[in-house]
Amino acid sequence: MTRPISRRAALAGLGLAATSAGCLGRTENIAGRDPHSQLTLEINATPADGDPHGIRIARQLEEHLTAVGIDVRLNTVGQTDLLRKVLINQNFDIYVGQFVETQPFDPDALYGLAHSKFVAEPGWQNPFGLTEMAVDDLLERQRRATGDDRSAAVDSLQETVCEVQPFSVVAFPDALTAVQENRFDGWTTDRQPTSVTGLLGLEGVPTAVDDGSTDGGSNDTDATSDGSNNTDATGDGSFGDGSWADSDVGVLPDGNVTASDAESEAVLRLVTTDDRITQNWNPIAAEYRKHGTFTGLLYDPLVRTDGEGVVPWLAADWERVDADTLDVSLRDARWHDGEPVTAGDVAFTYRFLRDTSLGNVETPVPAPRFRGRSSLVEDERVVDDATVRLSVAEANDTVVARALRVPILPEHVWSDRTDAATIAGFELDFETTEAVVSNNSDPVGSGPLRFVEATAGESVVFERNPDHFLVRPADGDSTPSAESTDPRAGIPERYHGKPAFDRLRIGVLPSDISAVESVAGGAADATVSNLGPAAVPRIARSDETRLVSGRSAAFYHVGYNVRESPLSNPRFRAVLARLIDKSTIVQDAFDGYARAAASPLAASPDAVPDSVAWDGATDPVHPFFYDGGSLDVAAARDALRDIGYRFDDEGRLLSRGQ
Repeated sequence: MTRPISRRAALAGLGLAATSAGCLGRTENIAGRDPHSQLTLEINATPADGDPHGIRIARQLEEHLTAVGIDVRLNTVGQTDLLRKVLINQNFDIYVGQFVETQPFDPDALYGLAHSKFVAEPGWQNPFGLTEMAVDDLLERQRRATGDDRSAAVDSLQETVCEVQPFSVVAFPDALTAVQENRFDGWTTDRQPTSVTGLLGLEGVPTAVDDGSTDGGSNDTDATSDGSNNTDATGDGSFGDGSWADSDVGVLPDGNVTASDAESEAVLRLVTTDDRITQNWNPIAAEYRKHGTFTGLLYDPLVRTDGEGVVPWLAADWERVDADTLDVSLRDARWHDGEPVTAGDVAFTYRFLRDTSLGNVETPVPAPRFRGRSSLVEDERVVDDATVRLSVAEANDTVVARALRVPILPEHVWSDRTDAATIAGFELDFETTEAVVSNNSDPVGSGPLRFVEATAGESVVFERNPDHFLVRPADGDSTPSAESTDPRAGIPERYHGKPAFDRLRIGVLPSDISAVESVAGGAADATVSNLGPAAVPRIARSDETRLVSGRSAAFYHVGYNVRESPLSNPRFRAVLARLIDKSTIVQDAFDGYARAAASPLAASPDAVPDSVAWDGATDPVHPFFYDGGSLDVAAARDALRDIGYRFDDEGRLLSRGQ
């Protein structure tokens, strides 16, 4: 006889699970199972110290799968190993993860995520292995269409993706950040506080100096000849004697910063539980990048998004030559090593993203990130040093703008990384390149920050790029008199002269709770990691600390490997989707700091048709097997029988053919 599983009981014990889930590669085998007949599935997730939410979703799914008779093995691995397992080696059954874009994104983001043209490639492009003609057709249609025609295509796309379920959207979390506001201001909810635009939008808080005036918080770069950040108390554009001793960026044994670092008005101090940015600065490395915030500050794209608009960035301007051709004009910019940024670098970047071997291996090796965007560019040609002509497939302007949002790479650095390479931990049956596996230990970008130093697993330090166009005054005058002479023309004024700090230091701490305590104690200015329910109440214990909460588009999801049976069956995936109690997860795992959803576009609710819009109670497409506060085990088993599965006398779900 089956009995219902309480919705809250499925999440019970997660505190205990969270504290014991940090053992790398730990596999929990369900005792007493017969692997030769019972269906077995492995769920992969990161431990609680890496992500307090993902493990809770995995625990609930484990509980519910076990209840209906499936043998479940919950495998907790570090974030890098999880992404390598899923995105590179494609060796998984089910995983729990988070999407990579934090700001509400255009529907074309689904092109890379679900189009079958990418099924053989490693990386974020179609990691599920989905091959669905209807999805492909709608993805192509939304790229070409405009206006109401595109809206109709996007509606149908969402309905189809929700129906076939290559992944199950669980919830859109609030972006929770604990911040100190006594040194920097501008932590807003309209831009993710620790996104590229959020960090560049910060302002220094003025502090009193000996003569009674205020200084230390202004960012008066236009008044200086070299574009340096005048945020010091000395008035000469330096901090103290102008030097930065190693102790200024040191790490104490407890993970906090040193006193000299804490006293500096010029250092923005962030804390995280994710140590990947201290080990790898490769902007195209799928397994080392989450949202790409910090590599996004090292490498400029041609354009950025700011709210719902597109802002010219490294590109001063762009125009359509014809329906399939785009001319992009560049700003005057230099790489961190002093070399000029040219149209040749832009052309190289798009060729390189299509094939990081540049023809040096038999089969092209595309970059494992940005393929959905860069694949739109079919050819590129240098017109002159400051102009590149891009050949784009027939596409609307919105999609074309997305194609311009890739990190531009210096040809003189990356052209030496095209040879075939191997690395421990990769199980590829095809070749990869040095560019893909390199940690990019001496990153050379053109962005507003440049790399200084790092201690793996402990900290990383970046410094302000004094030659960036954001800090460069207009020609001939510190106050621009004509837009044509302003190197920042077209960029919102709030970014002029930014960033508002001379250095950015990111320290690694063991948990989100210790990260919050570091901010509350004044040792850090803000957290970067996802904050779990246990960490949030601690923010209110300090009068100097507050919680900044904004909506994130980086949805949590359960991903399925549809290359293998039984997950290749969309009807089986639909049953699994109905075992996820999203409402309870939002309330218990996220403590209400999230929104349940069915569509991956739910961060932009106006783009979601009623057919897949969350109704406040349960999933509109694959409703939870719910029976008065419990998982209806009998109903779930009946659904499995309806699609051809059988159970043995002990209630174990048998593999097909058993």
